[in-house]
Amino acid sequence: MGRGWGPGRGKGGWQQADLPSADDAAAWFSGRLPDGWFTGAPEVVVDREEILVVGTLPDLEGEFADEAAKSAAESGRISRYREQTRDERIEIARQAEHRYGRKVAWGARLGGTEELFTTLSVPVMTRLRQPERKVLDTLVAAGVARSRSEALAWAVRLVGEHADTWLGELREAMSKVDDLRAQGPDLG
Repeated sequence: MGRGWGPGRGKGGWQQADLPSADDAAAWFSGRLPDGWFTGAPEVVVDREEILVVGTLPDLEGEFADEAAKSAAESGRISRYREQTRDERIEIARQAEHRYGRKVAWGARLGGTEELFTTLSVPVMTRLRQPERKVLDTLVAAGVARSRSEALAWAVRLVGEHADTWLGELREAMSKVDDLRAQGPDLG
């Protein structure tokens, strides 16, 4: 989907308040994807900028000498899936981007291997005071991250892993607020 001026879009593309709802994205992708791509319904994760679609590929057959060989075979199968489905994935993504106003990224998992491809890396504007910068700088100095940006991403992942229940409750509450807001009077 192109960026620019147009219905529901400002100068920089879709504005947050104007984004089409993606509440039905998981169902849409389940119905739209070709049969046989995945062993079940794909995992569909939506945020303001991107829809990530990750499916599980059918199990590998045969024996493997060790875990490293099995992991290499899984990675190879995911690579084959990526290459063989590229044109269809591009077309499905184009349709979804038009429908939902967000970019689509893909991934696949097989056994213990998961690979994401065509995912966005979105810059986030933030203003940090010295104590927060010192935390990031400590992570960089300790070799946990190569830069402040990578340290911030690491910290966000860590919080997400340890606060799943709380974040889930928060998302549910925000969804209820959105529902109530949608039921409110039309002032426009």
